[in-house]
Order: sequence, then C-alpha cells, then structure tokens
Amino acid sequence: MLFQESESIELKEVYVDEIRKEIIAFANTNGGTVYIGVKDNGEIVGIEDTDAVTLRIANSCRDAIKPDITMFLAYDAVDADGKKILAVHVQRGTARPYYLTAKGLKPSGVYVRQGTSSAPASDEAIRRMIKETDGDRFEDMRSLNQELTFEETGRLFKKKNLPFEFPQMKTLGLISADNLYTNLALLLSDQCPHIIKSATFRGTNQDDFQDRREFTGSLIKQLNDAYSYLDMRNQTNASFKGLYRIDSKDYSDKAIREALLNAIEHRDYSYSAPTLLSVFSDRIEFVSYGGLAGGVQMEDILNGLSVCRNPKLASVFYRLQLVEAYGTGLPKIRNAYADKEGQPGFYAGPTSFRVILPNMNAMPSANEGKHPVYDEETEKALRYIEECGEVTRNEVETYLGISTSAAIRLMKKLREGGLISALGKGKNVKYTIEP
Repeated sequence: MLFQESESIELKEVYVDEIRKEIIAFANTNGGTVYIGVKDNGEIVGIEDTDAVTLRIANSCRDAIKPDITMFLAYDAVDADGKKILAVHVQRGTARPYYLTAKGLKPSGVYVRQGTSSAPASDEAIRRMIKETDGDRFEDMRSLNQELTFEETGRLFKKKNLPFEFPQMKTLGLISADNLYTNLALLLSDQCPHIIKSATFRGTNQDDFQDRREFTGSLIKQLNDAYSYLDMRNQTNASFKGLYRIDSKDYSDKAIREALLNAIEHRDYSYSAPTLLSVFSDRIEFVSYGGLAGGVQMEDILNGLSVCRNPKLASVFYRLQLVEAYGTGLPKIRNAYADKEGQPGFYAGPTSFRVILPNMNAMPSANEGKHPVYDEETEKALRYIEECGEVTRNEVETYLGISTSAAIRLMKKLREGGLISALGKGKNVKYTIEP
C-alpha cells in the first residue's frame, strides 16, 4: 500500500497533539483521512496499540475541539505491509468552523486544508463559514469573541427585576444550541466592537465643529450615553404670552428617544461602520448603516409596518421596556411634530437610513426661510438624490414633475439647510447628499 500526503490525506508517524489541527482542517474543508503509523515520506512504521491511540484521539478531540466533532470521526485499524496503522476518517462537519477550545474562533484556533498542509483560516474565511452554517442573520451567528462580560446589560436586567442567567440568556438568543455566545451576546456585551460617533456643529453645516464624542461598550451603555449627550444639547427656550412664560425644548424628548432607538435597533451590524449622530443649529440627524430590510417601502415603514433586521435584539429591548411595541417608533416621531410647520425627514438609501429631526425653535417662519421644511417634496428629492448618488437639477425637476423655478428654489433650500452639496459649477453642477 502506497501513502502520499494530499489535500485529503495526512501522514503521522506517531500520535501527537498536533493531530487535532489536521482533524479540524479536514472538518472545516472537504474531509479527509489521517493515517497514524506512516512517515511523511510514505514509509510504514506501524503502531503497537491501535485501540489505545483511538481512545486517546477520541478523548483529545472531545475535550479540545468545539463544537462537538466526535460524530464526524471514524476509526479504522488497517494492516499495511504486515504492520498495524490507524486511519482516522474525518467528514466535513455541519457546524463549521471547528476550532481549538483554548484558542477560540480566531486564526490561531481555526484551521483549513490547503494542498498538503493545514493552515490557519483567515478572519474572512471564519466569518464565511459561520454565515454558511448559522445563516444570514447576524445576531444568530456565533461570536468570534467568546470572552464576553455583561456588567451594563446585567445591571439593567437587575434594575427591571428580570433574571439574566444562563437559562435566560439561552432563551433570549445570547447563547446558541452548542452553548457558545452569539453575535447578539456580543452586541449586548461590554466588549461590543460597534460604536456611535456624535458631533455638534455651530451652524447648519459641518464647517465648524463644536464637540465630538464616541460612545462604546454594550449597546445598552451606548444608548444611555448617547441619549444623555443629546439631552444635554436639547435646549429650552422661553417665550411669553401676555404675563405668562412658556418654555419649549428644541426637540421632543420622545422623538429623540425613538430616533435613537431606531438607529441602534435596526442597523446592519454585519458591517463595522459606526452609527452617526450630528447636532446642527436647526436639526439633529441620525444615520445608521443598512437600508430598508425585506424589500419594504418607506410608506410601509411610516404606516407602522415593522420588518426588523435584528428581531432578537428588539425582543431584548422590549423586555427591558425600552420599546413599547414593534413598528411604533417612526409614527411616534411624526406625531411629536403633528402641529409643527417643519416635519421630520426619513430617507432610506441602498446602505443607510437617515432620520432628521428639525429644531422646533428654529422653524422657517421664525428664521426668514433659512431652514428647510421637511415636507413630502423634500423627502422625495433627498431620497432620489441618495439613491442616485449624484443628480442634476434637471433630473430632480423631471423626477418630481415640478417647474424649473420650483426646482431651483428646492435645491437652494436643501443646500442652505446643509443637506446636499454641489459638485462643479455652472451648467454641469451636480448635487449629492452632504456626508
């Protein structure tokens, strides 16, 4: 019998712990066989006790490899040239990626077969295997980081008199069927890698920074910190009606809360782009990564239809009483501006969702038309520009079916409001969404 290493055959003279890497590599790729008792050059040396080696491999794999790989292993004692060798047959696993427990879901612990050797898998290969095994939904996939803590989230559960132990975490989806942390757990952990970036500007565009902040930690902590940041900038203005003083905030507390929750709850966490909060003198903008989910139209969303990208995260927020019911956020924002001249704006691009809250104390009627009114025509124009990337004034005019003078006024209003910027000059000028 001739032996030669290949993409599906690995030769080992004796048992060594390194054999686990070969087994992991075969299980993560297309399967293969490890022959023990054969030198790298194909020379058969044999082993004395195949049963003892079989038991040693089985125990080692059970204790040192996750998820459980034992069901994909088969052992066969083979006679070759009058000597006993052990064949360990490894099937391609169904719960890939398999990895060394001590190393975790990272290249130093995950191996794949490349030619005649086993090599560490790249981060991208690990993510691809997780996606193929766990499905497309980010929050259900196994977290690459399994060393997680939950101080902030646990504190809020305790405050709400809700248990937050292993059984509850498994029920909520923070722990998978094979007892590994999911990406939902990662989002709610103190080690959450996603962040919120915020900035305050002195005017209506991004020319003059006043303040910048970044919020990190669990999404629960980011939510609290970001709300406190926005609340601190939500000034109260006083006016008088006769002898009576009337105080009014720049923004509805409910509108800020719902816009912030929407940005965190519905964003696409498959990508590392941060959630953006921008405070201008006349508005607050909330931008989160990920367009509308499930082919839903903007009109459906505004009418209260909810197709949640992260339903298990939304369920956790519901249990913590952060949200009252699914699909009520944007209608609540609109209701907060029901009697106001300026209206909130909602814009969905291919990869982003933007909510704009007008400053209720900086409405057009009080500021000589210097601030944009977020009416239906404005929403359609901004949505069209974001979808196209760059447009001319003539294209907007044709799309909306309005006159040339009306299109000129609209583009001027959007530019003065800091919502779009002009590229080029004269007849060749194009407009794009202000970054």
